Amino acid sequence: MDDILALTEEKMEKALESMEKRFTNVRAGRANPAILDGVMVNYYGSLTPLKSLATISVPEARQLMIKPFDRGSLSDIEKGIYEANIGLTPNNNGETIILNIPALTEETRKGYVKEVKQIAEDCKINFRNIRQDANNDIKKSEELTEDDKDNMVQDVQELINKYNKIVDQKLSLKEKDLLSV
Repeated sequence: MDDILALTEEKMEKALESMEKRFTNVRAGRANPAILDGVMVNYYGSLTPLKSLATISVPEARQLMIKPFDRGSLSDIEKGIYEANIGLTPNNNGETIILNIPALTEETRKGYVKEVKQIAEDCKINFRNIRQDANNDIKKSEELTEDDKDNMVQDVQELINKYNKIVDQKLSLKEKDLLSV
């Protein structure tokens, strides 16, 4: 009985983590190394995550600096950034690559807010699917009485309410972050 609730909460926690990870990829006009998480570099014939090939730092609020461990990989890293299509143009100075994050226009900010709202809604849809699976498992259970089943369904609903509130709070914070100039 408690296994169903624990498994349901674990799945909801993973959905929440996924949403938060997707939130970090929506930029707010400030430099965030997480923007480069999906960048893969063709390094000596194999695709390698950028994080494994260089240190990424934030020297200024709207600038990322990539310093490769192997200077010979500079052009490969530059090419990987172009191919990742993250909307940033790398500037190679022979030792490091500088990425300047452009200031966001009001229109761009509103577009990002729409994107974040969609990500939050996707997370809530995941929660509803998880709830449906849990309720089906509860109804199939033969060792529970009808009252126990009703109580379990209620517990699952309370769980989804709790996680929906968390999503709304995180969405609100991200919206504020995106809309602040």
